[in-house]
Amino acid sequence: MGRKAGLYINPKKFGGVVKPCMLEMTAFLNCLALNKQIDEKCTRQKELLITCTQAQKGRPKNAAKTINYHLQRLGRDKFH
Repeated sequence: MGRKAGLYINPKKFGGVVKPCMLEMTAFLNCLALNKQIDEKCTRQKELLITCTQAQKGRPKNAAKTINYHLQRLGRDKFH
């Protein structure tokens, strides 16, 4: 509905939004690549990644991810 009414924002344009746990995931994947996929050698990076992802569970979603929902909701109210 939002697209038909001309109300749409491409969330990919919000590229400046920081993605949580990206540094920890990159460090873990690099460690795996250096150690031929043996995760026993990457326990520190794995623990940091798990800690970060568990800390993100209780946080609300970023507004940039839900902006299209709100635009569609406003569009429905306007055109009905």
